[in-house]
Amino acid sequence: MANPERLVLVTGTGTGVGKTWVAARLLTALRRSGAHVAARKPAQSFAVGEGPTDAEVLAAATGEHPTDVCPAHRWYERPLAPPMAADVLGRAPFTVADLVGELAWPEGVDVGVVEGVGGPRSPLAADGDTVDVARALVPTLVVLVADAGLGTINAVRLGVSSLPAPLVVMLNRYDRADDLHVRNRRWLAEHNGFDVTTAVEQLADRLRLS
Repeated sequence: MANPERLVLVTGTGTGVGKTWVAARLLTALRRSGAHVAARKPAQSFAVGEGPTDAEVLAAATGEHPTDVCPAHRWYERPLAPPMAADVLGRAPFTVADLVGELAWPEGVDVGVVEGVGGPRSPLAADGDTVDVARALVPTLVVLVADAGLGTINAVRLGVSSLPAPLVVMLNRYDRADDLHVRNRRWLAEHNGFDVTTAVEQLADRLRLS
């Protein structure tokens, strides 16, 4: 199977910043513009009965089946980092190489999105994390999703320092009427020199043009 023409890795500064929401909206925007898109979640852990899983949300955005997005044997029914959830469930440990080797894409994908878990250094496999997956995949673009409020600058700087370029910081839930949000964005862009956006459509435009 061929790899996507453009490969995007989406991660977040931590759990709950909205990286799945951003990834799904990005895929939806690209799909509406006529791009052939696909999503992959190498492994996911979740609490049973607490709403759709990440794979189900991403599948709804791409038109795929959830087990195409995340293989059924990589669904771990405990709200822990996947390798920890696997251990609790008595299932076999797995490596970054296992996860990367299981990524399979349909033919003709213009943009493929791979979503990590937690933050860049949250355990994704027994021997690595999303940073290690990014190094193995060499994506066209890394998107680091962050909250726009207190603690944003520290979290973004730590995340950027561990991830490969090219990278875009996506400030989720950004409110242009919130002075703190505005100042955080300005600091990250002007003092740190990061590529910062606050709109999913802007991310989609970059991928359409790249």
